[in-house]
Amino acid sequence: MPDHGRAEAAATCGKRGRHMARAILVVLDSVGIGGAADAASFGDEGANTVGHIIDRAAAGEAENDDRSGPLDCPNLARLGLFHAAELASGHAGAAALKPARVDGFWGAAQEVSHGKDTPSGHWEIAGVPVLFDWGYFPHEVPAFPQSLLEAIYAEAGIEGSLGNRHASGTEIIADLGEEHLRTGLPIFYTSADSVFQIAAHETRFGLDRLYALCETVRTLVDDMNIGRVIARPFVGENAASFERTGNRRDYSVLPPAPTLLDRTVAAGGRVIAVGKIGDIFAHQGVSEVRKASGNAAIGETTLKAIDDAGDGDLVFANFVDFDMLYGHRRNVAGYAAALEAFDRYLPELTGKLRDGDLLLITADHGCDPTWSGTDHTRERVPIVGFGPGLAATGVGIRPTFADIGETLADHLGIGADDDGTSFLGELTDRA
Repeated sequence: MPDHGRAEAAATCGKRGRHMARAILVVLDSVGIGGAADAASFGDEGANTVGHIIDRAAAGEAENDDRSGPLDCPNLARLGLFHAAELASGHAGAAALKPARVDGFWGAAQEVSHGKDTPSGHWEIAGVPVLFDWGYFPHEVPAFPQSLLEAIYAEAGIEGSLGNRHASGTEIIADLGEEHLRTGLPIFYTSADSVFQIAAHETRFGLDRLYALCETVRTLVDDMNIGRVIARPFVGENAASFERTGNRRDYSVLPPAPTLLDRTVAAGGRVIAVGKIGDIFAHQGVSEVRKASGNAAIGETTLKAIDDAGDGDLVFANFVDFDMLYGHRRNVAGYAAALEAFDRYLPELTGKLRDGDLLLITADHGCDPTWSGTDHTRERVPIVGFGPGLAATGVGIRPTFADIGETLADHLGIGADDDGTSFLGELTDRA
């Protein structure tokens, strides 16, 4: 169970000596690379987000107005993405895209957390695996117990709700958005994740009112161990024009132990959280939140954050579009185009690095757009990185995402924790 009183524990980290260095951690949300040893227990044996996009693109089955042909990500390739993808699952298509020269370090990581959700993946990356079981809502209608609904109605002063089932966010807005406008009732829905989502019209229902409703629900589902309550505002006047806005807000529980973020702050550094990172960590261990909507804006905000970061600081960004716009919607062509767009952006990102910096790119789970359903997929995630003076080498298959956080902690000089093992020595010894 998460410990809501864990904030005090961060103080025990103490101030420790740090290298004169910065760390940039980028999560490509849902860009898994298959091969998870326990995928079958999640119903995901054979899922491979990057691998299957490579296959579909090579077969001419990933075309839209923005792209066509085989997957074209030369910059990610030179950092070792396809080396990592082959390592994780033995995928032949990834092997065929490996360049002769690699400039970065690469590897893969296996998740040990009990879930394949966003908080579990991010917390484990930050050194705190989720070794308890989240609460979930059943895949039936209604999904939410009547006692919970009645408590929400009483606390929030509303007369009822719509939905109350498992659903895709875009589909349920299309199905129930017009009824929502007629009745004023919020739309409640969930998914295979530990989540209670609330959709409401941003102006008709009101954004502040939606946030307040989510805060009420957050307190009421704490005892059920629900990981997140998510506000999903949308605009438009009918099913044809409804569109979700960038004012999503996640209300997460606190991680159960001090994370890389807490330890960085306790050691005297700053954590600049870009995109939804602040929400995922319930704003614990976050020095500054820089919101942005969409991968392009998140990319620009990340560049500015790096400009502003000083020695000992961590810039932590999540590029959400891969998951939200393409993985969950099973849009292979869109996902491929988003990977290629990030690849074109990558030289700007690496160009911001200075001596002593470390950039590490990874993912929090998979969301294979060729898979059945609309949920996340249990997969290994890539470890792809670069730093001036670091070796271009493989770091193997790491037994936990927590090795990522420990490597960054090692780089920042803030001391070791128990849940992961740094591979920084492998990069410096071979350089």
